[in-house]
Amino acid sequence: MTDILSLDRPARPAARAPALAEMPSLIGLTRDEMGKALAEVGVPERQVKMRVSQLWHWLYVRGVSDFDHMTNVSKDMREMLKRHFTIARPEVVEEQISTDGTRKWLLRFPARGAGRPVEIETVYIPEEGRGTLCISSQVGCTLTCSFCHTGTQKLVRNLTAEEILAQLLLARDRLGDFPDRDTPPGTIAPAEGRKVSNVVMMGMGEPLYNFESVKTALLIATDGDGLSLSKRRVTLSTSGIVPEIYRTGEEIGVMLAISLHAVRDDLRDMLVPINKKYPLKALMEACRAYPGLSNARRITFEYVMLEGVNDSLEDAKELVKLLKGVPAKINLIPFNPWPGTNYQCSSWDQIEKFADFINAAGYASPIRTPRGRDILAACGQLKSESERMRKVDRMAFEAMMIANHGADD
Repeated sequence: MTDILSLDRPARPAARAPALAEMPSLIGLTRDEMGKALAEVGVPERQVKMRVSQLWHWLYVRGVSDFDHMTNVSKDMREMLKRHFTIARPEVVEEQISTDGTRKWLLRFPARGAGRPVEIETVYIPEEGRGTLCISSQVGCTLTCSFCHTGTQKLVRNLTAEEILAQLLLARDRLGDFPDRDTPPGTIAPAEGRKVSNVVMMGMGEPLYNFESVKTALLIATDGDGLSLSKRRVTLSTSGIVPEIYRTGEEIGVMLAISLHAVRDDLRDMLVPINKKYPLKALMEACRAYPGLSNARRITFEYVMLEGVNDSLEDAKELVKLLKGVPAKINLIPFNPWPGTNYQCSSWDQIEKFADFINAAGYASPIRTPRGRDILAACGQLKSESERMRKVDRMAFEAMMIANHGADD
């Protein structure tokens, strides 16, 4: 059965909550921004560079979320930092653990300005030899892709660089990926053996509609003196925001994934409506121009398999033609059902025929194993709790999923 851990916390005192919500965070600032913030609260200019280096190490190598744990920072400095800044993690409202080990966290971030607190979902997928964290970039989504559950939640706002990074920091906390608190301050956590080895910007939202925050967060995540993720282990997935695809290659340099799903403009207009603004010809031109492409550095094209919609062998033939000249891998994604959808997943036999044709044409075409379906954590199923089913409906749905899982066995 699905393991659901309810982690609601007691309400904070009303008089204290606004101060916490409005206190700026040091997480998500570039080094220059952090230095400027420290100088503005009275850190002597001659100390700023050294203090930034200290804080960067504690935040991103050691993963601390409490200034008092920064043992090589003076007590007076720690007290000053606590008066002006926060490095706290978001609230974990709920943690769900799938039968296959996939974890999904419902996270709550405090209000920004006149706004309200918001909730997003982050998913961790353990696999043999690696672990992938699926990170959200927006609360909701504007794209309304017709097969995607997340797209049925209206956009509330973009996440900040802090909120994007906080998902990675929290996952490493929960999974034990940071050094123990008693480890000497100069210790660098080993790169090998970490549970979170890969990051994909494939959660809630369209990352390229929040370009600046995503850029800042990913450059910090791949900084060699901090979280130190390889850019080849970070993948940004987009539905096809063409101008920002060019910028992604030039300014961020991570791996690229395209949420494709159709090989004709008329069908893609329906499945992925942003295609009306950036049709396939423009999208493929941007892909061919992406820097550093090679057989070892390919673009991943995501293709959800929808029965009777895009899964014919004719579609497979057109897909091969469309990708000609692009170093590419095609991830075939069995459609993940969600309450209220009208689509059905292609039969396994049809998916295999489709994959065989693509493979024979010289493209790797793995069929993605559905993960976390029983906790609505699979591709296209993320949606924050405030917009999801009421508890009684969710329980009924989980019972149905458990029954279906048993029938599949």
